[in-house]
Amino acid sequence: MRRQVLLDTGPLVAFLKPQDQFYRWATTELATIQPPLLTCEAVIAEARFLLRNTHAGEETVLSLLADAYIQLPFRLETEIIAVRQLMTSYRSVPMSLADACLVRMSEQHNSSLLLTLDSDFQIYRKHQKQIIPVLMPSV
Repeated sequence: MRRQVLLDTGPLVAFLKPQDQFYRWATTELATIQPPLLTCEAVIAEARFLLRNTHAGEETVLSLLADAYIQLPFRLETEIIAVRQLMTSYRSVPMSLADACLVRMSEQHNSSLLLTLDSDFQIYRKHQKQIIPVLMPSV
């Protein structure tokens, strides 16, 4: 069975921005992953904001959605209680909305792997005590 991959903002931005220090890592990793990648609207919003000064960056994010390379199965309105609890539990980190949504998605897609650059995911836990499997560059 193929492991579902959840996509965080950092690798998405790095993949679309050749000047990014993680561009090579992101392009290499994404070349080995069979689409679709799953993410949430908060990640899309963050990525579009961070790519606002990158040629075609914002539009390419939308193209990846239109082409179903990235899919958005997460619905914040139905998961708001769980997301709010996560953000409260990790307020000392602090946890962003996108991070909370991805932690919740890791609970929903139990055998998933999270593609991220964010070391906070080594602190966060799904179901309060389970490590979230991540794929991130070794620094």
